[in-house]
Amino acid sequence: MAEFTMELNDEQKEVRDWLHGFAADVIRPAAAEWDEREETPWPVIQEAAKVGIYSLDFYAQQYFDPTGLGIPMAMEELFWGDAGIALSIVGTGLAAVGVLANGTEEQIGTWIPQMYGDANDVKVAAFCSSEPDAGSDVASMRTRAVYDEAKDEWVINGTKTWATNGGIANVHVVVAVVDPELGSKGHASFIVPAGTPGLAQGQKFKKHGIRASHTAEVVLDNVRVPGSCLLGGKEKLDERLARARERAKQGGERVKNAAMATFEASRPAVGAMAVGTARAAYEVALDYAKTREQFGRPIIDNQGVAFQLADMRTSIDAARLLVWRASWMAVNGKPFTAAEGSMSKLFASETAKQVTGQAIQILGGNGYTREYPVERMHRDAAIYTIFEGTSEIQRLVIARTLAGTPIR
Repeated sequence: MAEFTMELNDEQKEVRDWLHGFAADVIRPAAAEWDEREETPWPVIQEAAKVGIYSLDFYAQQYFDPTGLGIPMAMEELFWGDAGIALSIVGTGLAAVGVLANGTEEQIGTWIPQMYGDANDVKVAAFCSSEPDAGSDVASMRTRAVYDEAKDEWVINGTKTWATNGGIANVHVVVAVVDPELGSKGHASFIVPAGTPGLAQGQKFKKHGIRASHTAEVVLDNVRVPGSCLLGGKEKLDERLARARERAKQGGERVKNAAMATFEASRPAVGAMAVGTARAAYEVALDYAKTREQFGRPIIDNQGVAFQLADMRTSIDAARLLVWRASWMAVNGKPFTAAEGSMSKLFASETAKQVTGQAIQILGGNGYTREYPVERMHRDAAIYTIFEGTSEIQRLVIARTLAGTPIR
């Protein structure tokens, strides 16, 4: 087990500097254009693939970093560059985590490489959980998967929404209900390859922020996938459902469902994304405050501005420490006995919204225009308190964990 540390080692520092350089030289110069276009920045993703950032190997190296700091460090630097483009680069990762968390070794080896492709043929993946009537309330999910034993196929029907890369992905990881009587415990995850009959993109959303990331509905109309596309396999699913039924009869402990397992694993990473956006806005505001003069002196000499910057930096550092702690705990098998993963996501998300808003205030009228990036950063930051569990849901998870109350 790696000891928790706040000091990056030499190798981590080298990776951090490399990522920072890519974010500064490739992502930031393209940020405003792709935000306006509201399209997937394929050229930037391809550049990331060419240098090895958009690849299975890179994310595996960060994911298995024994200190737990590889993923949050990478997320912070990329999202420091631009949240929309960075989400297009890392969005495949949520689907990959879904396969890693629930799939067999054969499924991991088969499908994750197809999620990324290579520098000459870039591919993306989508994780499809939310529905029009089931966002944070995963127990209300309606997408249904029914097993056709004669053909060893699963038939999936339903509509997913808010799916990053939804409809354009080469691989969709779809969470569906296999036993409605078990609620959220009766869910399973399936691989749905591109081109599968009945799979279609629904509405593409025009968003307030993260506009360079593709978000859309995914419609599944009698989609048939072979039994091998059930993550974890039929035998493992049957055993899990049997245990869930028995515990339901006995009123015993809850069983973690596939979607919640994926979200729990990714929450500290989302917190790191928020830290990157907050840090970017803070740095713009700090530079501006040092050079912008009013009444014959830089505005940072005014206590009202200086104190805001002090609070911004303090909150960012505190958010990073919560993210790093949760990431270290996850990698080293430490249970989140106080919902530390949700804590990190909650605090970092709220920090990003607050800090980007303060940055606009410090820049004044300039901050409200698209001539300066803090306006875009503020729009981007709003998503962190919404996706992968709203701030209200994080507080609910934390409160119920502390109280020992089941989280459904």
